[in-house]
Amino acid sequence: MDNLSRRGLLTGAGALVAAGTLGVPAATARTLSLPTSKRFQMSATTNEFFRSKPLQDATVMQSFAFDTPNNRLFAAQLRGGSGANSGDLALTQLDFSGNQLGYMYLTGFGHAVSIGAEASGSTTYLWTETDVDTANGRGRQICRFPWQNGKTLTSSAVTKWKPVSSGSVFTPAVDQRFNQLGVRHSLSDGMHINIYSLTAARSGDFSTVLASFKQPALTPGIDFQGWALYGSYAYFWEGEAYPGEPDETQATSKMWCYDINAGQLVDSFLTLAGKSLTYREPEGMAVYGSTDATARLYFGFASGVTGDRRANLFYRNDLI
Repeated sequence: MDNLSRRGLLTGAGALVAAGTLGVPAATARTLSLPTSKRFQMSATTNEFFRSKPLQDATVMQSFAFDTPNNRLFAAQLRGGSGANSGDLALTQLDFSGNQLGYMYLTGFGHAVSIGAEASGSTTYLWTETDVDTANGRGRQICRFPWQNGKTLTSSAVTKWKPVSSGSVFTPAVDQRFNQLGVRHSLSDGMHINIYSLTAARSGDFSTVLASFKQPALTPGIDFQGWALYGSYAYFWEGEAYPGEPDETQATSKMWCYDINAGQLVDSFLTLAGKSLTYREPEGMAVYGSTDATARLYFGFASGVTGDRRANLFYRNDLI
């Protein structure tokens, strides 16, 4: 859950967008246009990947990421027993049936609203926020490190970057198909996203911004829960947990598609996927696939009761 949305950081250019409608915010300044790609259709058929799978710790899943070339999946959550603003995270590696394969612990990193994964040969590198601000539990920089099963990393042990000197609340998203790194960050007027070459970023070079935009306003009062990048489109995920027993009339889980080149929202959909889940809080969004034919846009839910939270993944694979 990204509670910062409740404090107005998601207010964007143009009109506010009410639930169930599309808004077309005014175009924002961009340094360059990205190569045009296809986009995922928000109202396409929902496919279930897995449901009710435990992670390393019993807390709510916050985000997840795929290393497509190596067919690996990683999920992030706040570490059990740590303070809400400690920045301590647990990462779990899962197989594609949702079974646990390994874990890492990260000390003093952030909240993990979004993480990224990148293949380098047979090694997976994870991109996360780091250098937690304990006032809000969010990372003040980003980092990249290799997956090491059973390892505990501290923020002081990784190389950190602050791509936007005046920014805060950083989260990364890796677009492996198009070799891009997205960096979401807060400025004085709200949340912004910059797009960089993944090749340049992995060496710490953030001097060239391929595209830059202010995140548009989504549904007022609803928590931002994750985002993903695929080609010339960004995808946003929002929603709240069920307030009680499973009740699809209480669902606020909504996906949005933003055309980066046009500078506007172009699609949205209120999904009832996993409508029978207990708790059912939208958490995390990521893309898998090395071609349009294999590409899938995944979105996640946390479920279960306090002390026994579970992970659930669904996906869309229709590109238009």
